Amino acid sequence: MLEISGKNPNSSDEELLRLFDRNGSLDTLGELYSRYMHLVYGVSLKYLGSREEAKDIVMQIFEKLVTDLPAQEVRNFKSWLYVLTKNHCLMQIRSQKSADGRMEGYKIEQEFMESEQELHPIDKEDHSVEEALKQCIEQLKIEQKQCIELFYYQKLCYQEIAEQLGMNEKKVKSYLQNGKRNLKICLERKDVS
Repeated sequence: MLEISGKNPNSSDEELLRLFDRNGSLDTLGELYSRYMHLVYGVSLKYLGSREEAKDIVMQIFEKLVTDLPAQEVRNFKSWLYVLTKNHCLMQIRSQKSADGRMEGYKIEQEFMESEQELHPIDKEDHSVEEALKQCIEQLKIEQKQCIELFYYQKLCYQEIAEQLGMNEKKVKSYLQNGKRNLKICLERKDVS
């Protein structure tokens, strides 16, 4: 695990975030992170069930902070870190399941979540429409585009998309439904669907 010396033990999380934002010092980030390593370890252990994997996640999250934190506007570091850790663990679980070939449950879940009688062009594995589909996706409103890409290309579920985009699941479903309708209209105009 990380060894951190406390140079600013009385500084608030917000002060350390501002200091890291100004100077990019790994010592400052390490000091802030050391306050919550137990949280990261606990969340990782809860989701992964392995002490060794949880220790690995503690290191991976610190590395992720070095690259991701400067691009984020974080107000509550502890809450943000919790969500980051949880999502990281869920992605690790998903990649393990995918590697094990156990994604059939996901396919069944997807069929129940999308109730259209006929498969939408985005649901078909038809490479002849792929280029037209990409062009149509680019024309969608930003929220629809994000939801479509996260759902169909990154294989996230409604809840994960909602967490990542900071909206409720009903909004995600609505954006997906409207996005799919707009894609179908766009593809019909291109005479591809």
